Amino acid sequence: MGNIRVRKETGYLYFDFFFRGVRCREQTRLQDSAANRKRLEKIMQQIENEIDAGEFDYSRYFPESKNLGKIREGQEGPVVQMPQPVVSPARQTPSFASFCEEWYMENEVRWKRSYRRTVRGNLDKHLISEFGKKEVGSIDKGEILKFRSSLAKVRNGKKEGLSPDRINHIMTTLRMILEDAADRFHFSTPFSRIKPLKVIRSDVDPFSMEEVSLFLERIREDFRDYYIVRFFTGMRTGEIDGLQWEYVDFERRLIRVRETLVDGRVDVTKTSASIREISMSTPVYEALCRQHQATGNLGAFVFCNREGQPLDHRNITKRIWYPSLRVMGLKPRKPYQTRHTAATLWLAAGENPEWIARQMGHSTTRMLFTVYSRFVPNLTRQDGSAFENLLAARMAAGGTHV
Repeated sequence: MGNIRVRKETGYLYFDFFFRGVRCREQTRLQDSAANRKRLEKIMQQIENEIDAGEFDYSRYFPESKNLGKIREGQEGPVVQMPQPVVSPARQTPSFASFCEEWYMENEVRWKRSYRRTVRGNLDKHLISEFGKKEVGSIDKGEILKFRSSLAKVRNGKKEGLSPDRINHIMTTLRMILEDAADRFHFSTPFSRIKPLKVIRSDVDPFSMEEVSLFLERIREDFRDYYIVRFFTGMRTGEIDGLQWEYVDFERRLIRVRETLVDGRVDVTKTSASIREISMSTPVYEALCRQHQATGNLGAFVFCNREGQPLDHRNITKRIWYPSLRVMGLKPRKPYQTRHTAATLWLAAGENPEWIARQMGHSTTRMLFTVYSRFVPNLTRQDGSAFENLLAARMAAGGTHV
């Protein structure tokens, strides 16, 4: 009975079976994995069935094997190991460029518009120019690592190479392509055991309540309500810029987040958890009431220009946000810090973490405790002093009984 075994020194699987009294070992280039074993076991079963039926043609399965001469002559003896794989990556696979186009066309229907743009950019700017002419099955691990290293180097007169996060996004596209090709053309993906680069998490730098008050007091009046909603709802930039009046429920004081704005076009939310209802605090409710008087008759969008079109966040950031921070003497921070500010203010106020997570569009409370806890002031201290005070009060009131 034949077996699928693994060569310890390489990690590759190989066939091990007997035919006409000769022990035959045929090497593949497939790494040892459950999926690859299952694939080769099916081939092994087919070989054994043909051997039992007297229909096995050795040259059809292993056309370049050095065992063919011994099999034909009926000789027995030790079998010469053959490095040629039974399923070879170099076996008539299409070019990387042509496979990419087919792969993209098949998958774009299931991607968000923004993700399609990202993948298309990765292909056109980086991957096709590097691997386009190569057969997709001939790309090896060394070439992949060399390519990744090149992305971090200075090119085309730029001051620095791409960031680890940007490189990881490009490599993710490459990994998906090669894994799909490996599955279709029956070779082992060269992306095995390539880990993503370490990305340093960007700093969370929320505003204090004093800074928020100063900002809202001195910001231009026509943008005050916009920033009140940003600071006190935790909405993402695309969510607030894409907010439409049909999702503002004044009666129940709810903002229903259903869509987001990406490059001037309405799209689905970032994740399924992002579809949520945000409770309006009194400042937010009053700000939206004022905004309705200002833009309610201009069109569908809550925050818009004079033509009723949604705001261009890049223009607002450059023309309003950063100049205002500079004039007010506040530390320059990205507009996204308004979202972090809402989370830390809610935590400082003692709101239920599960409620905060729902307002933010998080599926769990994990991020609250891992990211924001260090910004909560002493009134919500987590160093054990609250418990000590509780015990002291109870013991003072009732003796030693807690």
